[in-house]
Amino acid sequence: MDDAFWLRYLQAHADPRTRRLHAAGTLLATSVAAVALLKRDPRLFGLALVCGYGPAWYAHARIEHNKPETFSAPLRSLAGDYRMCWGLLTGTLEPELERAQSARNASLTRSKNDFSSI
Repeated sequence: MDDAFWLRYLQAHADPRTRRLHAAGTLLATSVAAVALLKRDPRLFGLALVCGYGPAWYAHARIEHNKPETFSAPLRSLAGDYRMCWGLLTGTLEPELERAQSARNASLTRSKNDFSSI
């Protein structure tokens, strides 16, 4: 996953509640998908999708008030979910969140400067 997408992905998940809901959904969906494979039950794959996307989309709609990256880049978004979840579980996400916030602030400053020159 390219760095620009990763930073944008993190910016779309700025609220810790969103990150926690994503992680819970990702872990639950992965567990249900594993059971679906073991039992060879395709209905459980549908349940896995609901378990993964349900909490994530709820968080984007009700907490972040933004559009999930899933709609524009589904595979990169899935990779982002797992990367973010791993960072949360291992305690390594904080520096990445700080980097994403810095990139957002720099972008806003550039936009403000571009607008003020008009």
